[in-house]
Amino acid sequence: MKRKDSEPEAKCSVEITLGLIDGKWKGVILFHLQEGLLRFGELRRKMPRITQRMLTKQLRALEEDGLITRTVYPEVPPRVEYALSPTGQRLRPVIDALRAWGIEHKARLEAAGAASQKPKIPRKRAA
Repeated sequence: MKRKDSEPEAKCSVEITLGLIDGKWKGVILFHLQEGLLRFGELRRKMPRITQRMLTKQLRALEEDGLITRTVYPEVPPRVEYALSPTGQRLRPVIDALRAWGIEHKARLEAAGAASQKPKIPRKRAA
């Protein structure tokens, strides 16, 4: 969402970028929209832990910031599709880099966890 106190020239460029994709869900939404057009329900299925209210809020913020487009079709029931805008498309390398780093980091954590676990010796139960 656009901030009222937003002055791009006064901020670090990394701060500006992070301000646009901040929070738990915006990056995930942008990642899924890299596949192409998605309807609200499709996004919801891809992100089962997000609430309907939060998804709506995040989509509105991304649209307001110009990262996604929202197309409403005059049908009953209404059909709404979301897609990356040209500005959002330019974030692809950033989202892909975040995904790659996350995969590597998860593997490191799992390897460290497996290495630190001692093999458990079964105890004999008292009769």
